[in-house]
Amino acid sequence: MTKIIAFVDGSVYSKSVCDHAAWIAKRSGAGVGLLHVLAPRETADGADLSGAISLGARSALMEQLAGLDAERAKLMGHRGRAILEDAAAIVAGEGVADVTTQLRHGDFAQTVAEQEAGAAMVLIGKRGEGSTMEAEYSRIGLHLERILRAATKPVLIASRAFKPITKVLVAWDGQASVRRAVEIMAQDPLFAGLEVRLVTVGAATEAGTRSLESARAALAGAGLVVEAQTVEGDVAEVIAAMAESEGFGLVVMGSYGHSRLRSLVLGSTATDLIARCKLPLFVVR
Repeated sequence: MTKIIAFVDGSVYSKSVCDHAAWIAKRSGAGVGLLHVLAPRETADGADLSGAISLGARSALMEQLAGLDAERAKLMGHRGRAILEDAAAIVAGEGVADVTTQLRHGDFAQTVAEQEAGAAMVLIGKRGEGSTMEAEYSRIGLHLERILRAATKPVLIASRAFKPITKVLVAWDGQASVRRAVEIMAQDPLFAGLEVRLVTVGAATEAGTRSLESARAALAGAGLVVEAQTVEGDVAEVIAAMAESEGFGLVVMGSYGHSRLRSLVLGSTATDLIARCKLPLFVVR
């Protein structure tokens, strides 16, 4: 791993994003690129006030409105740079030497697509600063949902607060995306020395057992301490409950599959799990 891209804003999750970024960087040797994205509405460029003319607005008022837009854009830029400076100080304060900052203007998902090409991982908080209290318990953030659908690199979703991670729970369904996740875990020093449990949710089958054992052997061969089990029940309920009740610090999952785990990211099951699980999630496409 050479670089991770971490997105920060003014939300309560940004401190956790910085702490997770520092933890990853120290374990993997990666550099940290901190990004803050100003959406188009936060800039004065391309502002169209022509609609006000048809309502009889005076030209002086139009100039004042344009001036207010320009001043707001300037203030948002200052705010963005301040957020980045604070974030960089947090990461550097944890002993990470390679920290860069970048203020970008434009669409958030498009920025991710552009920036992830040069990174090994994307790091983002579960929700952004625009989330309401109702959204806190009902759905995942809009930016996060778009990233999970589009990102080609692994995405680490930071929880509200960072806690030291020693145990990892892998939601295993045998599909390509979670197989890739296991390959990453076997090779990346980020996971070295962590305890791992592979869990398949559903009825035990001969093929499923072979698949689970193959994944366990791959991780064990890489020197990880691994357990594997099959559990009956609802996928989201089992994974979320096990993760939070048994001292796990991270949940690893694939973003695509042909079993019920597919809905873990792309459907209501995913929304419920990510919204309510208090742990960070490592999602691999």
